[in-house]
Amino acid sequence: MRPPIITVEGLWKSYPGEARLGIKEFLLKRRPRSDGRYTRTWALQDISFSVQRGQSFGIVGHNGTGKSTLLSLLLGTILPDKGVVKVSGAVASLLELGAGFHPELTGRENLFLHGSILGMTLQQTRRAFNEIVAFSELGGAIDRPIRTYSAGMVARLGFSIVIHAPADVLLIDEVLDVGDMRFQEKCKAYLLDYVRRDGTLVIVSHDMETVASMCDRGMCLNLGTLTYQGPIDKVIEHYRTLMTADSELTANAVQ
Repeated sequence: MRPPIITVEGLWKSYPGEARLGIKEFLLKRRPRSDGRYTRTWALQDISFSVQRGQSFGIVGHNGTGKSTLLSLLLGTILPDKGVVKVSGAVASLLELGAGFHPELTGRENLFLHGSILGMTLQQTRRAFNEIVAFSELGGAIDRPIRTYSAGMVARLGFSIVIHAPADVLLIDEVLDVGDMRFQEKCKAYLLDYVRRDGTLVIVSHDMETVASMCDRGMCLNLGTLTYQGPIDKVIEHYRTLMTADSELTANAVQ
């Protein structure tokens, strides 16, 4: 078996302490309870897992349970407080499509700018230019300013640039609702082919159908802790059990 392309061992990440105090707690000198979804001290606690090259790995869990924080740690935009994060090879992220685009620049100009941010050389971007534009289906609109684009057009361009960047690992956070249904299926087909070509996907999504159809293994996070990891069908089953239990607790609290 080949060594994993992603290895996470004993990972801890905290929230900024005083930044999480509300005005009431500040005035009354009270600390918020640390067992709530949005009031706990640790965003992630003692997380360990690995992902093999050529695998599609799904991460599921409640809102506010640390999924996006984990992707940011894998991307390297933030650092852990404790533990080890190792990612072998180049990483690209689909965390917020179109983030960083300049509204006054054209799609063409933003394509070259964003390509350089992703680590592409000018020559690489030029070679991939026609493929990127064709995949985005923007046609002549590529020479219009981004401010004239719809949100869907921006997302399509962002997605098309990222998937054509040379990357061994793609991190995806709730961005597969790109454009219309036909284009979404086109994006999913591309990503599945990327995995067949030995690329590695890490996907965060609340859409269990997408996770089930695209991932083979995964993990479930709850309140910053890893509660289950394994085959994706078992992960989804575990997540749904947690959701049911949470709904019952909420209903009982209201009563």
